[in-house]
Amino acid sequence: MTLKIETGKENEILRTMSVPVKTIDKKILKLLKEMGKSMKEEKGVGLAAPQVGHNIRMILVLLDNKILVPMINPQITAHSDATDMGEEGCLSLPGIWGNVGRYHEITIEYQDEKGAKRILKLECFNARVVQHEIDHLNGVLFTDYLDAEDSLLNVMSQKETERL
Repeated sequence: MTLKIETGKENEILRTMSVPVKTIDKKILKLLKEMGKSMKEEKGVGLAAPQVGHNIRMILVLLDNKILVPMINPQITAHSDATDMGEEGCLSLPGIWGNVGRYHEITIEYQDEKGAKRILKLECFNARVVQHEIDHLNGVLFTDYLDAEDSLLNVMSQKETERL
C-alpha cells in the first residue's frame, strides 16, 4: 500500500515548518520504507515527510537517478554562489511545472537511518532535488519562486499535453 500524497498550494500540512526527528525508531524506519514505496509508485525523485502527512524533518531522494538516500534532519551547510535554472514539478502539485533557480552546488549534513552523521557535496540535478525537498520541510513549495504568469502558462501547457 502506498501513502496518500498531500496536495494543494494552500494545504496546511505542506505549509507548516517541520520539527526535527528526535529518535530514529521503528516507526521512523517504517515511514521511510513506506515513503520509498510511494516514491517509486509515483515515479518521483524525491519525497519529504510533509508530503505524506508528517511534519518531521525527513526526506528521501533518488541520487544519480539510482541511489535511494534517506536524509533525517537535513540541513544545507554551504552552497555555491552560482545558480542554475531548471524545470521542476512536484508530486504535491500535479500538473504544475515551472523554471526555478537553485544553487548549483550544496553541502548537506544529515543523519542516515542508523543515526550516523553524514556529509554530502552535491551538484546539478542532485543538488536541485535536495533543495526542493528541504523546502518542503520549511513549508515552501517550488511555485513560491514563480510569478503567477509562469505558473499559469505551465499549467495550461501541461493540460494541453495531456489532451494529446
